[in-house]
Amino acid sequence: MRGPSAPAFVVEPLGDHERSGFSCGNPELDRYFQLQARQDASRKVAAPFVMVDDERRVVGCYTLSSYGVKLSELPAEIARKLPKYPLLPASLLGRFAISREHQGQRLGRLLLMDALFRSWKNSAEIASVGVVAEAIDESARKFYLHYEFLPVAEDPRKVFLAMKTIERSFR
Repeated sequence: MRGPSAPAFVVEPLGDHERSGFSCGNPELDRYFQLQARQDASRKVAAPFVMVDDERRVVGCYTLSSYGVKLSELPAEIARKLPKYPLLPASLLGRFAISREHQGQRLGRLLLMDALFRSWKNSAEIASVGVVAEAIDESARKFYLHYEFLPVAEDPRKVFLAMKTIERSFR
């Protein structure tokens, strides 16, 4: 006899998903996802993605955008290996959230891996030296640091993961 099967989770671009009931516990992220994410997608300023369960309920979300990172912001060990351009192309992981009811289920790791994989795949066609993430609070910052992101010099909320590091993870 088999026990109940674990729910299946799929990550896909934001479409006509029900967003009004989504709550991650951070009012700024909740408001963004409920009221602004679709507008940002239609204006091409952010590409929102959602993780849905087998009943199509949104359990997590994130956005990706193009970004210009200053060479001076990057960790020295990474910056010295890059061309001395004033701005370098990067991917921005701007908004990242897991619903309250699904926190603690390691879905954040799955959602992050999806964002990093998409960023890496796209870097073959649209150059990117890495992923910059904007941590909304200290807990989020610790989450990113746990996954090998490095602090960005000029902004304590921003962290960086080199595309070469991401590529090694997926090869």
